[in-house]
Amino acid sequence: MRRSIAYPLVTLGAIVGSAAVVASPALAHGYVSAPPSRQALCASGAVKDCGQIQFEPQSVEAPKGQRSCNGGVAQWSVLADESRNWPAKAVGKNVTFTWVMTARHRTSNWEYFIGGKKVATVDGGNQQPDAVVTHTVDLSAFPGRQTVLAVWNIGDTVNAFYSCIDLNVGGGGGSTTPTTPPTTAPTKAPTTPPTSKPAPTTPAPAVPTTTAPAAPASGSWAAGVAYKTGDVVSYEGKKYKCRQAHSSIHSWEPSIYTLALWLPL
Repeated sequence: MRRSIAYPLVTLGAIVGSAAVVASPALAHGYVSAPPSRQALCASGAVKDCGQIQFEPQSVEAPKGQRSCNGGVAQWSVLADESRNWPAKAVGKNVTFTWVMTARHRTSNWEYFIGGKKVATVDGGNQQPDAVVTHTVDLSAFPGRQTVLAVWNIGDTVNAFYSCIDLNVGGGGGSTTPTTPPTTAPTKAPTTPPTSKPAPTTPAPAVPTTTAPAAPASGSWAAGVAYKTGDVVSYEGKKYKCRQAHSSIHSWEPSIYTLALWLPL
């Protein structure tokens, strides 16, 4: 019996390779990989128990005109489940969305929606797109927690591909410095000078600390490795340079995802 393998594309984490074997063929198409879409979070394992979408996040395909995260397809209903408290990525007011495709259909356009309102359209010119496509969208009119529906409208079929991305627009990362002054008054210095001066002490010289810069990964390609842009690996006697940061899984070998994830050297 012939076994079919679904080939997911860029996500953020590793998945056990054997799980990529599915019962029926699933064509590889495309989805938003950064900021991580809901299917990207499922594929990376950041959100658990997502069902089949974790193995083929690129397959949310449905007729054009849908306005739901799963494209109205019951098989992907987990993507429209708001009870999962999807993690929201903190971003600025201008957000760059990265689409990654393997089946590079001629494209009518890309559309972006928030709360059913269209916030951006990018013309595809009915041309075949690159393997990696980025769009920068101004979301300054939508501060705070938002869910962006990104739609890739195909030019040569009646279908589109759907991705939802949860964002905290204008949200910063890390800790902030408190602006409230301390409530305890500082202790005043004594007004009576000391009767004797302590002998000056010479502090021991500080030992400088150095941190070696992280070198790009090298060696043979392997699953379960977080590769960064610029990393160089070898696979089946050839060398490849990482084009887009991702965590590898079986079936994402460089020879399969040439151009989308890896550039041959």
